[in-house]
Amino acid sequence: MSRIGNNPVAIPEGVTVEINDNIISVKGKLGELTQEFSGVSIKVEDGQAFVTRPSDSKEHKAKHGLYRSLITNMVDGVSKGWTKELELVGVGYRASNQGQKLDLALGFSHNIVFDLAPEVKVETISEKGKNPIVKLTSHDKQLVGHIAAKIRSFRSPEPYKGKGIKFVGEILRRKAGKSA
Repeated sequence: MSRIGNNPVAIPEGVTVEINDNIISVKGKLGELTQEFSGVSIKVEDGQAFVTRPSDSKEHKAKHGLYRSLITNMVDGVSKGWTKELELVGVGYRASNQGQKLDLALGFSHNIVFDLAPEVKVETISEKGKNPIVKLTSHDKQLVGHIAAKIRSFRSPEPYKGKGIKFVGEILRRKAGKSA
């Protein structure tokens, strides 16, 4: 039995949820998101969205929880937004942005210039004595996570000194170096 799928999704004020055929669209103050769905039925009543499945087959059970979580993420995104923060750990690692272009100096011979999607807002924070931080904000959770993972892949943290791009708050498994 799906525990997550059975919970109703609370829809806050200022957010509208519409269902046409097999497409659900969520509109809020931060933007609009749409998602195609299949294998479940979705109803909106009294400021709540309910996801139900037609049978107890394995596929329907899996989609029950999946679409309920996706709808929750969409509702939270258009009302509050999603944020990911990346920290650049390493000597000489810098980040700056001009509009939607993120310029990263990560110890390679050339800087990496990364064009961001227009839905994602980027902010770079550089304080003296602290590691630079890249802050990504959007209403689409999947897009923010994808872009954050792509930026992290340019220089993922290595296990000996921890140099590289890591998520703020991420705990890295460290290895001991060579013993003398």
